[in-house]
Amino acid sequence: MWSAIKRLYHQLGSPKWFYELTSRWSPWFLWIGSALMLVGVIWGLAFAPADYLQGNSFRIIYIHVPAALLSQSAYIMMAVAGLVGLVWKMKMSFVVGKSIAPIGASLAIIALVTGAVWGKPTWGTWWVWDARLTSMLILLFLYMGVIAIYNAIENEDMANKAAAILSVVGSINIPIIKYSVEWWNTLHQPATITLTKKPTMAPEMFIPLVLTIIGFYCWFAVWVIARTQNEILWRERRTKWVKSLLNTGAKH
Repeated sequence: MWSAIKRLYHQLGSPKWFYELTSRWSPWFLWIGSALMLVGVIWGLAFAPADYLQGNSFRIIYIHVPAALLSQSAYIMMAVAGLVGLVWKMKMSFVVGKSIAPIGASLAIIALVTGAVWGKPTWGTWWVWDARLTSMLILLFLYMGVIAIYNAIENEDMANKAAAILSVVGSINIPIIKYSVEWWNTLHQPATITLTKKPTMAPEMFIPLVLTIIGFYCWFAVWVIARTQNEILWRERRTKWVKSLLNTGAKH
C-alpha cells in the first residue's frame, strides 16, 4: 500500500502525467457541470415556487449559495496545496494553488455581489457590516493578497512559498465564515445546507439548489484544470514532451 501511495505521489508531482490525466477528465467535468447547471437553473428560476416570505427574490440563491460555498472550498484547496508544497516540496501543488487563486477571487466577488442584490429587498440595504459579510470580504482580500504576491515577487520559489504561507494562515478565516451566524448576532440567515440536519427548504426548491452547487464544482474543476495546464505548458515549454505536444497541435 505504501508503495502505491508513493507512486501516486510521484505521479501527481509530474507535470506531464498531471497534464495527460486532467486532459481526460476535463471534458467529463464540463459536460456534467453544464447539464446540471442547465437543469438546476431552469428548474430554480422557472418552476420552483416562490418563497412565502421573500417571494421571487429568493431565486438568486441558485447563484449566490453555490458561489459562496465554492469560494470557501476553493480557499481550503489552495491552502492544502500550499501546505503540501511547503512540507513535501511538491512543485505541482504550487502550480495548482496559483491557478485556484483568481478563480476563487472571482467566486468571492460573485458571492458578495449577489448577496448585496439579495440583501437590498430582504434587509433594505445593499451592505451591512455583518459578521458573515465582513468575513467574506476578508476572504476576497486574502485571495487578492495571494494574487498580488505572485505578481509582485519575480523569484518563483519565493513567490510560491510566500503565497502558500498566506494561504495556510488565511484559512483560519474559513471557520469564522461558517460559524459567524452562530457566534454573533447577525442579519444573515443560517446555513441553507448542512450535513447534520434535514434541509429546511421544500424539495422542489432544494433539489435544483443541489444541482447548481454540484454543477458549479464541476465547472470549477474545468477552470482549475485549464489554468493549471496553461501554467504547466509555460513552465515546461522547453521540454521535449511539450514541444512535441505543441507541434502535434499545430499540425491539426
